[in-house]
Amino acid sequence: MRRLVAALAAAVALGAGLTACGESDPVAGSATGETREITHAMGTTKVPAAPKRVVVLDTDKIDTALSLGITPVGAATAGEAKSWPTYFGADKLAGIKEVGVLAEPDLEAINALKPDLILGSKFRQEKFYDELAAIAPTVFTDKVGITWKDNFLLDGRALGREQQAKDLLGAYEKRAKDFGATLGDPAARKVSIVRFIPGNIRVYGPESFSGIVIGDTGLGRPERQMLANKEDKRFDLVSPERINEVDGDVIFVTAYGDKAAAEQAKVAGGTLWKGLGAVKAGKAYPVSDEVWMTGIGVGAANKILDDLAKYLAG
Repeated sequence: MRRLVAALAAAVALGAGLTACGESDPVAGSATGETREITHAMGTTKVPAAPKRVVVLDTDKIDTALSLGITPVGAATAGEAKSWPTYFGADKLAGIKEVGVLAEPDLEAINALKPDLILGSKFRQEKFYDELAAIAPTVFTDKVGITWKDNFLLDGRALGREQQAKDLLGAYEKRAKDFGATLGDPAARKVSIVRFIPGNIRVYGPESFSGIVIGDTGLGRPERQMLANKEDKRFDLVSPERINEVDGDVIFVTAYGDKAAAEQAKVAGGTLWKGLGAVKAGKAYPVSDEVWMTGIGVGAANKILDDLAKYLAG
């Protein structure tokens, strides 16, 4: 009998040991200090199998974490926007602490949060990488905009949610394609994307975040916004005197911060803007800058599809 009890105890202990080592049990993996290697823009980093205290230093990474069901303990803010993506709802953002702005993360505030993973961007924070990596395992994506899908999958891997990230991205891409199919010949409809930032007006090209989302639906773009002769196909500048260049069958327009919104209102009140074909047809639509421009994640991409369905369907 004693031998049987001992055998059962050994079996239970062995089972517990296997569970603690298994990737199928993220809580146990976190408790035992299990790690995974992630290759990223700055090299290879060992990260916790199931990170619990994540700090994010770019707007796409807030979208990514929240889309994957993880609330960051800290996040940097986009300067003019002065907030995090409200399209997730205030309750999802309530517990997040501010840790500086995208271009200047607050290292002291980050350290105080005792993170076990930091997600950032080489494009924005390369000079801070060594200091951040000294605080916690740090994973950087490389570029912004054009690589948003690759960034989402890399960050999903770092967060221990790789399959969930693949599933969400696949569902978004199917939704985009299916929406385009409802429009008959989507390529025949030319969608213009215009953004006011303080002191500048931009048109967005096919390699910008919102341009990629539009492309995923099969919708067309005005020739001016294909940026065919430009090396950087994310965006180009347009002066108020050349506002006729932003026309399309439909215009989606955003403003980055209060100053830009005032500049947008001034241009929109002028005769050149009022003379645009889309404006005269009542097809110029103000949309959220945090969705179309700074979201840069699968959550924001789905919100763009919501806008397209609202304004283009039927």
